[in-house]
Amino acid sequence: MRGSIPDATPRQAHKVHTGAPPAPSLSDDIQFVKGVGPTAARLLAKLGLHTVYDVLRHIPRRYEDRTNFRHVRDLKPGEAAVIRGRVVNVETTATRRSGMEITRVTVDDGTGRAQLVFFRQPYLQKQFAALAREGTPISVYGIAKIDLYHGVELERAEWEELGAGDSLGTNRIVPIYPATEGIRQARIRRIVYNVLQSHGNLVTDAVPSTLRAKMGLPPAREALRDIHFPATFEALKKARHALVFEEFLVLQTGLVRQRAMHAHEGGGIMFHVDQHRLESQLREVLPFELTNAQKKAIADIAEDMSSGRAMNRLVQGDVGSGKTVVALAAMLMAVENGYQVALMAPTEILAQQHAIVLRRYLEPLSINVALATGSERAGTRRLTRDRIAGGESPIVVGTHALIQEDVRFHNLGLVIIDEQHRFGVLQRQALHKKGQHPHVLVMTATPIPRTLTLTLYGDLDTSIINELPPGRKPIKTYWKPKKEARQVYEGVRTLLQKGRQAYVVCPLVEESEKLQARAAVQLAEHIQKDVLPEFRVGLLHGQLSAVEKDDVMRRFKAHELDVLVATTVIEVGIDVPNASVMVIEDAERFGLAQLHQLRGRVGRGEHSSYCILLSDAANDDARARMQVMVDTCDGFRIAEEDLRLRGPGEFFGTRQSGLPELFIGDLVRDIAIMEEARRVAMRLIEEDPNLERPEHAGLREALKQSRRGFELVHVS
Repeated sequence: MRGSIPDATPRQAHKVHTGAPPAPSLSDDIQFVKGVGPTAARLLAKLGLHTVYDVLRHIPRRYEDRTNFRHVRDLKPGEAAVIRGRVVNVETTATRRSGMEITRVTVDDGTGRAQLVFFRQPYLQKQFAALAREGTPISVYGIAKIDLYHGVELERAEWEELGAGDSLGTNRIVPIYPATEGIRQARIRRIVYNVLQSHGNLVTDAVPSTLRAKMGLPPAREALRDIHFPATFEALKKARHALVFEEFLVLQTGLVRQRAMHAHEGGGIMFHVDQHRLESQLREVLPFELTNAQKKAIADIAEDMSSGRAMNRLVQGDVGSGKTVVALAAMLMAVENGYQVALMAPTEILAQQHAIVLRRYLEPLSINVALATGSERAGTRRLTRDRIAGGESPIVVGTHALIQEDVRFHNLGLVIIDEQHRFGVLQRQALHKKGQHPHVLVMTATPIPRTLTLTLYGDLDTSIINELPPGRKPIKTYWKPKKEARQVYEGVRTLLQKGRQAYVVCPLVEESEKLQARAAVQLAEHIQKDVLPEFRVGLLHGQLSAVEKDDVMRRFKAHELDVLVATTVIEVGIDVPNASVMVIEDAERFGLAQLHQLRGRVGRGEHSSYCILLSDAANDDARARMQVMVDTCDGFRIAEEDLRLRGPGEFFGTRQSGLPELFIGDLVRDIAIMEEARRVAMRLIEEDPNLERPEHAGLREALKQSRRGFELVHVS
């Protein structure tokens, strides 16, 4: 469903008239649509509805079948039913205690009487009294209840006059919309209906007509009418499929075009990769054998970087799967060809961890690794920048400090972005521009479901590392109620007495980092004083300075601390092989992907490792998350479950994920349509790379309107 999409503020179409009124547009301010006005417009704004276009995209969340009228005498308790009758009595009374006004309306359908009860709506007295006087028939939809004193009642009743124009609430399949306090479903339905009548003919098709006919898809404006007011459930199904396909086709065509542009740009640095020398170097610096998945990812990267095209590759690897080693191999390829490498990490802790690991690996090869972060002292900062600019540091690891103006590379040939969804678009682009078409490698330890990979990284080639290195033992995970905390910490004490170390993760506090830090301080004091007083307890949270964080991690790694109480700053990048147990307090407050990342901090050494989720999970979703964690350590399965339970908008827990906003498509249930749209998009771009054919004009316009969304989805 496309058309002239507003770029900024709603067009106030009918506010001022100078000569002929302006032509209707999908960007018209909703306030000036029939049946709205300023008051309703303010309420609709709470739902994100500002323009006609917004209203057309306000898709019902469910539908109710109100096609069959029932007789009052046949109603059963708990049954949802629609009846038709006349108002025979209405009275409003106030309760003695609170003075709350209750309006009772009696409706007779000829077979019996039903009561409708409304609280704090005294204005209804006048409306229903008029209907009773005039004998006007009404329809009522509600949940039947049998009351000892009042007989049949219809709870949560919706009603409307019969014979007063098109009925939108009875004798049909009725849409139920996302709503807000102060505006009834009936009002929203009428507004949507009026918009379809006044502006529906402005909706244009993004799907080419020949393709639409071939696939049996209804035109967009017809599909839009049927998604709001379907005549049958079959029509609803066809309408939804058509709109989802169109939305995914626009998204995938944008991604496929970007991928094609990367492929035809050329201009990438052609590296010469000596496979035997690379294998020899890796054997020299690595104390273990590579897994087959790592070897495959390295081969993919070598092929990309020796092709003459700029590499754009995503490496996905589960927690502990060895992505850093794959990145190391890519770095060696670049350095062997005389180029520098920039690795950008989202946090100082992770950048420092990468630098430590890389220095350890690369020391035998005498390759210098520089660390550039925002917290460096001025003297160190100047020296580091000079070494980078002079090419003396072939490998540079850092945070967003890498994109500052004072960081100049001598010869940047490879950009590696770790946990890319944590960076904003402009940050990624700024790093990329530090070189001349450098190769780009994106890494993530967040296993991404296939459906999101297609959406977020559709323009990238993908390598998946789905094997754990030899010797890694699966982490045993247990879910315990909070009343068993004492026993849990007794188990931790036993492991500490054996010389192991432990993490305790502080419950998630959403309001602010300061509150989160305070909660962590309190928990650390409690653990030290009341729970494990004989052991050395450290504390790590986001409010500590970089130097303080570094010192705490150094002490924990050196086993000068036995227990580390921490917030989610330990979610990625912390590697302490002797830490073999993690307790996550109030685990229900975390998402599945986050729990899985946290759990990945243990199980990195030779000892059996444990993760204990302390949680009194109070609802079905929370209990489901806990159970999935107990059942599996497979990050990709966990990611699919997380997406299913929380939805794509919450999957990454960040607004910078680059996730396009979908108005109807569902990235979980519609994966088959997504894949179909991708196949079609690839064929279209192959046949008409710039969408210049007349039949592709609608798709070209839709892509232009969606440009901002696509800028968020790709790296370079």
